[in-house]
Amino acid sequence: MHLDGEEWAARFKSFQREAWRLETLPEYRVSQEAEEIRAFAAGERIDPHAYSNEYTDDLKRVRREGKIKGRVHIVTRPLSDYLRFEFMYYQPHAWAGEDIRIMDVTGRRNPLKWVQDFWMFDRSEVVLMNYAPDGTQISREIFEGDVAPFLEYQRIALAESVPFEEYVKGLDV
Repeated sequence: MHLDGEEWAARFKSFQREAWRLETLPEYRVSQEAEEIRAFAAGERIDPHAYSNEYTDDLKRVRREGKIKGRVHIVTRPLSDYLRFEFMYYQPHAWAGEDIRIMDVTGRRNPLKWVQDFWMFDRSEVVLMNYAPDGTQISREIFEGDVAPFLEYQRIALAESVPFEEYVKGLDV
């Protein structure tokens, strides 16, 4: 079953304990980000201390409600321009309450090499994020089957990653 619109948005309002994502790509092509990416490429930067939007407000709500929202992004260096752009937003997102972690596999084996992007809600529902090779989203589909492998992917990702703020110390992003 494919998820779009309100049905997809409802997942982020109705989860009870945890919404968690594995990100595996060096670039995501999201039409809503196109203008911000152009501005970033031209040298514009946000002030992470002053930045606030619907997403950061929602992260604060999630944290107030005692829930967890997190992600692990698998990366290799040198970081793509897109990752440098995304990292600019990760800082205020982390401050607002998202548990963002980075798994750098530069020069080492990627233990999740064949795992695709996914969201997992309350450790019981998995939504597969389907992308074209260039990072354009094709669809989101509810995984119909045993979620145990995804719980193991999450365990590995968390064990093999470091908190975002630790990762970016000393990096020119």
